[in-house]
Amino acid sequence: MLLNDFFEIIDMQSTSEKVISKIKLNPTHKIFSGHFPNNPITPGVVLVQIVKEILEKFYNKELLLLKMSRCKFLKILNPNEIPIITIHINISVMENVIKVDAFGEEKENIYFKLSAAYQ
Repeated sequence: MLLNDFFEIIDMQSTSEKVISKIKLNPTHKIFSGHFPNNPITPGVVLVQIVKEILEKFYNKELLLLKMSRCKFLKILNPNEIPIITIHINISVMENVIKVDAFGEEKENIYFKLSAAYQ
């Protein structure tokens, strides 16, 4: 789990169809020592995990990633330059499957987009 270690949620607003979370990355986390020393880059797989953990907090239960239909990393996210990012998650639920479209942005820059299904 990355929540409260790699990142912390500093604000979270939600409806039944949307979650918007402002998160703060921890630039001193050990992940960055290998990715990459003196030039930290947030790994794409970590961004995917952050979306999952925000959803788990919203639903107050563990979720399983069933399918990812789209995943694009559009800009490098260096936690020293951009320590705070806003994660937008649009949600629809059908037959106990949570379908999401999510993206991470800050200052009009979009860092990643993904579409996935969880259960």
